[in-house]
Amino acid sequence: MLAAQVTSFHPDDPLAGLTVGEHPDPEPREHWTTVDLRAAALNQHDLWSLRGVGLRAEQLPMVLGTDGAGVTADGREVVLHGVIGGGLGHGVGPAEPRSLLSERYPGTLAERTSVPSWNLVDKPAELSFAEAACLPTAWLTAYRMLFTTGSAKPGQRVLVQGAGGGVATAALLLGAAAGLEVWVTSRDQARRDRALTLGAAGVLAPGDRLPARADLVIETVGAATWSHSVRSVRPGGRIVVAGATTGDPERMELQRIFFTEIQVLGATMGSKEDLAALLAFCARTGVRPVTDSTFPLAQADQGLARLARGEQFGKVVLEIQG
Repeated sequence: MLAAQVTSFHPDDPLAGLTVGEHPDPEPREHWTTVDLRAAALNQHDLWSLRGVGLRAEQLPMVLGTDGAGVTADGREVVLHGVIGGGLGHGVGPAEPRSLLSERYPGTLAERTSVPSWNLVDKPAELSFAEAACLPTAWLTAYRMLFTTGSAKPGQRVLVQGAGGGVATAALLLGAAAGLEVWVTSRDQARRDRALTLGAAGVLAPGDRLPARADLVIETVGAATWSHSVRSVRPGGRIVVAGATTGDPERMELQRIFFTEIQVLGATMGSKEDLAALLAFCARTGVRPVTDSTFPLAQADQGLARLARGEQFGKVVLEIQG
């Protein structure tokens, strides 16, 4: 089968270790199901894998990808929940630590992949395969940050740092659809303008002051925006962190955090129940992922190159023919 694989690690030039070519089909395994994939979405996780983060040389070649949607042998249309193990025990045993697809087991940038049968969630008929494939990582993380971890309520003010990324775009769309007042930051005027068309209540350049402090801040940028996040949240408010693309901040500003009783909470991906709720939310509200660009699986290198350059607004999707 055709697959996009990590074949060597190159921290400074991740695409140098990418091979798009033949890979063995998944082998049958008890309590696992093989899925014929129809679409997969790219994530920063794929670039980290190409740099060698989270993988060892003896695991290569490893098929990339954490997001996917497809069809099982009996015709069931499914979305893959990409979290394997972590005490759940489904298909791997309760002692296996949590991992994402493409860390211990082959991922979704392939014509076929295999996951524990428990990890399959029914795809709503209202969503296309490409739309559904965008949801299990960035969109699931945004959903969990807003509603599960962040406990956001309609009418509250939310600041989303860094317009254009997968999590940030998802948080904007989900938050606006749920009745939140969503403000977005970006260095780029075009991205700020795009955020307004997607439902942002307002946009800011990095560091600019909000008209009133936020109840919740969605933080995935890290060092470049951390101080702004801490100073933009109201006393007793929440900052939910699910990434640090610019690295860890040098100063955590702990005095401000404890004095104003700010809650700093971490979020990673989401549960299978979160994914089912997210799929239902999108099906019922009409909210759909923003697709930046689409490539065939054979041109996965072009999609990953676009992601590496940071040119995208929304998700980069690979279409996989059935």
